[in-house]
Amino acid sequence: MPDKQSRTWLPSVRILQVEDSRPDAELVLSELDADALVYTVQVVDDEAGYLAALREFKPDIVLSDLSLPGFSGRRALELLREHDQELPFIFVSARLGEEAAIEALRNGATDYILKQNIARLASAVRRALREAEAARAHQRAEAELIRAQRFESLAMLAGGLSHDLRNLLQPLLLAGDSLQDYQEDPRLARLGALVRDCGKRGLDMVQSMLSFARGAHRAEQVRIGGLFEALGLLMQGSVPKTVTLHIDAEDPELSFDGNHTELQQCLLNLCLNAIQAMPAGGELHVGAAQINLPASFFRFGEDAQPGRYLCLTVADTGIGMDQEVLRRLYEPFFTTKTTGTGLGLLSCKRIVASHNGVMRVESEPDHGTHFYLYIPLAEHVDASEQDEQDNLQGNGERVLVVVEEAAQLSLLVDTLDAWGYQAHASQSGTAALQWIEAQGVPDVVVVDADMSLFTGVRTLAALIDHGYRDSAILLTRSDTPPDLSGLPALEHIYQIDKPVSARTLLLTLREVLQGH
Repeated sequence: MPDKQSRTWLPSVRILQVEDSRPDAELVLSELDADALVYTVQVVDDEAGYLAALREFKPDIVLSDLSLPGFSGRRALELLREHDQELPFIFVSARLGEEAAIEALRNGATDYILKQNIARLASAVRRALREAEAARAHQRAEAELIRAQRFESLAMLAGGLSHDLRNLLQPLLLAGDSLQDYQEDPRLARLGALVRDCGKRGLDMVQSMLSFARGAHRAEQVRIGGLFEALGLLMQGSVPKTVTLHIDAEDPELSFDGNHTELQQCLLNLCLNAIQAMPAGGELHVGAAQINLPASFFRFGEDAQPGRYLCLTVADTGIGMDQEVLRRLYEPFFTTKTTGTGLGLLSCKRIVASHNGVMRVESEPDHGTHFYLYIPLAEHVDASEQDEQDNLQGNGERVLVVVEEAAQLSLLVDTLDAWGYQAHASQSGTAALQWIEAQGVPDVVVVDADMSLFTGVRTLAALIDHGYRDSAILLTRSDTPPDLSGLPALEHIYQIDKPVSARTLLLTLREVLQGH
């Protein structure tokens, strides 16, 4: 029997009909025609044809007679449930006793229709399709909930790990800065630069993972090089051997106002989609370049202005998309994936729009896909670089350093000693109080906020009780700032985000001492 093709623009319902009688098959289809159901049908009457149709025709619903020569509706139902647990299956039979009907429903049939009461068929088909779509929507919602819970757990784990990793990497920065002071020995200076750069890169990676897991929403300066480095890190393990990934930026040091985490999420989503569009392998290119866009570039309704833009490109050599898919690309819940939600590209478009930018896509079947994200670049005058020969040398001022972790404490004290300060080490608030009682009040105190037994805030409060009234430097984490509301007043509290570089510490010390 030839397939019945839809003559309207509405999407067709794909019906797989298991029937060996042509008149009975036409009777069923005429009932659907009378109800104006838009459909495409494939009729089979044996097991081999049925299995082939499940694989290739990919039906939305199966309508099956109960018994056929050499095949049966019960066997068809059994095979379908091995293939798909949710696809609707309706028995359409001239005879189906009550016990057989109950058994059919118990075995996974959606409904049964007697040919003597065929008028109920169209409504049963529509109801079965609605219920199947509702079940798929429920499964998608459950999958999204599980994924959200997984990310929440990941965020908690990342928070704990980032604290420990930062403590491990902090000495690399301080050791690198200290080694670079030995300029008379070029080998030590180069080693110091290497150690410092490796430590900073590790800390940047930790912060990128933490920021992505927690979903930061603050505006910030986004550096293209850092954005692409974080993307490369997140893509590790996701790129198959058959796909070649190229990530390059015209100007890695270019910075702009934006949200690092959201743009990272957007690029990651586009890259993963691109990989899925290249099942046989190919090339994936991610790039960034500056471009001037004229007013004629923008479409009606786009809230964007001509000027200088950053163009982020994600291009693949995959299967591409036809015009129908492109037309519906940003529809909520539209997806070409069997397990997709259809929200990924809509989310990307929202992220770009939140940056006052626009999103474009070019694609053809078998010719790959190019996504372009245009982010406006604000025109600004660059501030002159700070003089590298700042006078950071100390004059013998007494600095009490209170840090619990021994390696960090030792490096901080060595750094301050090397720059002309009299640095004194304490590994706890109790030891700091004992030092003040024995040695008197120092010129400046530097306290780690994250000590476990006697926190930095409690240590400062105790030092104030022992007569310290000058400014203090508190080493903090930007993601968990300390609560200073109950702290007795000091002249000033300077907070430095960890990990601490030697230059930042020395500049802050100079500011504190000049304010005395």
